[in-house]
Amino acid sequence: MNANGKCKIGVLGSGDVGRVLAAGLRARGHEVCLGSRDPRSEKLQTWQEDAGQGVLSGTFAEAAQFADVAILATLWSGTENAVQLAGPGHLAGKVVIDATNPLVVQEGKLPALALGHTDSGGEQVQRWLPGARVVKAFNSVGNAHMVNPSFAGGPPDMFIAGDDKAAKAQVAVLCAELGWQTVDAGGLEAARLLEPLCILWVTYGIRSGSWNHAFKLLRK
Repeated sequence: MNANGKCKIGVLGSGDVGRVLAAGLRARGHEVCLGSRDPRSEKLQTWQEDAGQGVLSGTFAEAAQFADVAILATLWSGTENAVQLAGPGHLAGKVVIDATNPLVVQEGKLPALALGHTDSGGEQVQRWLPGARVVKAFNSVGNAHMVNPSFAGGPPDMFIAGDDKAAKAQVAVLCAELGWQTVDAGGLEAARLLEPLCILWVTYGIRSGSWNHAFKLLRK
């Protein structure tokens, strides 16, 4: 982190979630490297040109090495491979924001969790990255509302979970820059509670035909 409170963000995953968060954080003054399995793809090069100066692209390993803070933004089916390609050693000691959801999608059925009750995707990511400081965040809302969320009922809340208090504080600052209030759900074990919120978010979207919703904790 530099004197202005800005840091180097390495985003692992070049899908919609990764691109949205990368662009949002770059617009707030952070340096960003978007990691991909194919960083020289025409689609990614076009996106990089549109995103402007200060946004780099590279392999997962290059993005991990670049990062002060990393964001894991992959489909669950490719998450373990992405972590191995990034190199766990490159992320040792660093904050890793786990924005993934351990979803199993079968045709004709609602999405389900591959892990739950006694484990979570967040905890699995921590096992894959034993030296990193993993914080679960950005898993309970669609990418269209991850930056500057605006709803009639007021700003929504981003629920986060992690075992390292300093890491969670840093993630809360990044969330605030993107327009979010945060709710600290506790240790990383609380990802067992946050990941089902994705299922609720998706189920409501399917039943309502709208994807413009988010969660808020009401306090008195």
